[in-house]
Amino acid sequence: MRKSQRILIIVLTLTIGILAVVSYFWTRDSVHALENRQRSALSPVIMIPGSSATVNRFDTLVEEINKHTSQKHSLLKVKVFDSGKISYYGKIKRRDTEPFIVVGFENNKDGYNNIKKQAQMFNKAFNQLKETYNFNNFKGIGHSNGGLIYTYYLEHYFNEKQIQIKRLMTIGTPYNFAEPTSRRTDMLKDFIKYRKNLPNNLIMYSIAGSENYIEDGLVPVSSVLAGKYVYQGAVKQYTQITVTGKLAQHSALPQNSEVLDLIQKYVLNQPQINSRQNQQRDR
Repeated sequence: MRKSQRILIIVLTLTIGILAVVSYFWTRDSVHALENRQRSALSPVIMIPGSSATVNRFDTLVEEINKHTSQKHSLLKVKVFDSGKISYYGKIKRRDTEPFIVVGFENNKDGYNNIKKQAQMFNKAFNQLKETYNFNNFKGIGHSNGGLIYTYYLEHYFNEKQIQIKRLMTIGTPYNFAEPTSRRTDMLKDFIKYRKNLPNNLIMYSIAGSENYIEDGLVPVSSVLAGKYVYQGAVKQYTQITVTGKLAQHSALPQNSEVLDLIQKYVLNQPQINSRQNQQRDR
């Protein structure tokens, strides 16, 4: 055997040995990460604000819910910049198994094209969150266009085998923008077209606000109700709820006492201590 052949055999042997070692450690780490994810008790509530809103949009919501739950929920704010940079504000407290995480965007403008971009940004933030916190399930809340971002994300980006979205609640979400149902927007048509990609084990709640039985001051009730064409029959359960009265105006819905009770009842795992509505009746 010539010298060059021996050198080649040695090099190939070393290469195979190195690849085997790397493969072993990669497999071991992957299995370890999978085991940690499966054992995780963390079940965050990930929230997306609407157009023009910031990561501070849900501050009052979290504050009010923490007044009425036995376990106080942490608040972590995540901002995704147009450059791709992701900044974190706040933290998840130790032993908090159900923190609130708000994901907002530098590009928080309205319009279907921007909703597509924001869904892509949310996907990037979600991938970073799942690697950092290793949860195996989560719940979602989207206010206004935040619900549109969630819908586009679930139809085009969410393809998780080890992570389940258990429940989704959209609040005042205009699935057909300001158009009447008889004139469907391109966005609504696309949502209906790709509804087959929605998680079929998802439990979904769509909340509409109504000041005058027609709109919540900004979004027509009919536009919110159009969500049934997207979700009903495509997910495990779809429920439509309309709230009226005080604070039923669009921007006030996340602080509406009835909406907060609905979040506690249908989204959170932690039992509520005192219902706001019961407190109001007792006064």
